[in-house]
Amino acid sequence: MEWKVRGIRGATTVNENTKTAIAIAVNELIAEIEAHNLFKPEDVVCVFFTVTTDLDAMFPAAAARKRPGWDHVPLIDLQQMKVENSLERCIRILIQVNTMQPQSAIVHRYLRQAQALRPDLDIQFS
Repeated sequence: MEWKVRGIRGATTVNENTKTAIAIAVNELIAEIEAHNLFKPEDVVCVFFTVTTDLDAMFPAAAARKRPGWDHVPLIDLQQMKVENSLERCIRILIQVNTMQPQSAIVHRYLRQAQALRPDLDIQFS
């Protein structure tokens, strides 16, 4: 097998627009993605975060940067486009990683209310 850059998607929601709520949600989401895809921070090429317009208490990247080994990972925050009747208080993530895993082995994680975005990926893990 050869090394490839693969994209790992995920999303979560918060109940309130606070630094604490955003930091907890970001860390929970990244931990879930890391646990199911078995990569290390040095495997990460870059990470894109998007947030809905109702979240402005902190940058998700600021929370991610405090994770062990994540201080040198390229991170960027973007604002999600506003779409009528879309999910509120939502944080989305796209992590690009170097891996030998095929795309079919990549596990995308959608947590909390964001599970509604991709019900086809609502897989229960033990």
